[in-house]
Amino acid sequence: MRLTFLGTGTSHGIPALGCGCPVCRSKNKKNRRTRASLLVETQGRSILIDTATELRIQALREGIRSIDAVLYTHTHADHLHGIDDLRSFSHEKTIPLYGAPQVLEEIRRRFSYIFDPPAGHESSIPHLSLHPVGAGDFPVCGVSVTAVPLKHGEADIYGYRIGGMAYLTDCSRIPESSRALLEGLDILIIDALRPAPHPTHFSIAQAVEEIRRIGPRRALLTHFSHAVEHRAIKKELPPGVAPSYDGLSLRF
Repeated sequence: MRLTFLGTGTSHGIPALGCGCPVCRSKNKKNRRTRASLLVETQGRSILIDTATELRIQALREGIRSIDAVLYTHTHADHLHGIDDLRSFSHEKTIPLYGAPQVLEEIRRRFSYIFDPPAGHESSIPHLSLHPVGAGDFPVCGVSVTAVPLKHGEADIYGYRIGGMAYLTDCSRIPESSRALLEGLDILIIDALRPAPHPTHFSIAQAVEEIRRIGPRRALLTHFSHAVEHRAIKKELPPGVAPSYDGLSLRF
């Protein structure tokens, strides 16, 4: 399995528009963060988790040539609004989209031009199909995927597990009923917005505590705001835990 962090930033992206803070002005490329998304390559398939706002830029940067399926965590703009860039990957195939039923209904409503195109426009839209899934295991292009229910503030969203990897972005609580789905992980990727508490995201300390409870062999933090400076936070994290960054690629 190969993991590529396409984006590791929060909804504003880093640098944030109009901000002159030290992180937004940083020359360290690891502090430049597009909106959060992950590419999982396994068993000859390329599975994308969320279509971040900068999907086109991310795909060009990483040289992505094919996407076989997309898993959606939820419908906030930073995780969804790059959907039109799937057009470039669907000239010769229909890309299946997976997510909770309410997520896919919102996608259908918000992007009706894709799923109910005006006559004559079929060639200028992404070719996508919607596949609602519940919690637990389901197949994606021959790959077994597990939807992990999470809380994002009051919202119900999904994280996803593929093999020994789990990706839990935009979460502020892991229900006890979901913990059995996270046993025996090699790599846990988890939301850690900033040092200070937040109502809809784990803080860094809360994420580290969840990592301790889940017990993966290795953990990476993601979905950072501009309150997080890469080198500084890297020094503060316990062994086995590290900050991710845009373009980070791992094989395991």
